[in-house]
Amino acid sequence: MWFTLAMEGYEAATYGERIAEVYDSWYGANRRDAGPAVEFLAGLAQGGRALELGIGTGRVAIPLSQRGVEVVGIDASEAMVAKLRAKPGGDGIEVVMGDFEEVAVEGEFDLIYIPFTTFFALDSQERQIRCLRNVARHLKGYFVLDAFVPDPGRFGVTGQATGTAETGLDYVVLDAMRHDGVAQIVEGHHVLITESSTHLFPLRIRYCWPSELDAMALVAGLRLEARYGGYDRRAFDGSSEMHVSVYRAQ
Repeated sequence: MWFTLAMEGYEAATYGERIAEVYDSWYGANRRDAGPAVEFLAGLAQGGRALELGIGTGRVAIPLSQRGVEVVGIDASEAMVAKLRAKPGGDGIEVVMGDFEEVAVEGEFDLIYIPFTTFFALDSQERQIRCLRNVARHLKGYFVLDAFVPDPGRFGVTGQATGTAETGLDYVVLDAMRHDGVAQIVEGHHVLITESSTHLFPLRIRYCWPSELDAMALVAGLRLEARYGGYDRRAFDGSSEMHVSVYRAQ
């Protein structure tokens, strides 16, 4: 069953504004270690100037800056950036508030990167291409993003998937998602249920396959230089669940 999804009122800042309070505890080092990404990106930046699109709470930007890289960030969520500012070293990172699709910054960068599937937060092909074109205008080195490899089959014939993400003694986290296979849109909620309350964390993404990403990059003036199955540079193949893709300006 295919249907058009439209989460009314969802904007660029919505995800971050809603999830900022729990983001680091849900996606911190015990869940998604930023260390390999920082090591990989530092090697490409070579102590130069880097731009992170969707900088969020600074889980990558802060340790990268501590490696001698001048990091500038863009984010639409005041709540997420407030978390960054509260961390040691976070107040020294320049952050431009706005939709990272526009890449509204000055100058060129040795490295531009988008970690943790954040590129898919741009919820149309048009927005994704616009972002890539803006990246190309500011790029004098490498552009890196990582993303999951899509698996539409997990939504079955109904275009829906609900599952238990985590349980504790007094809480449960559920994922309740719907899928539009034509538009390549997934939207829904992470749902936190405790003994006394329920909290909804909305999510809307537009996924794409690596081959489509490469085609969009070519249109935008970028060419694929390397693709790996992880930040440890393992080979990318048919069994890979994620990819780390490295582009250069054409």
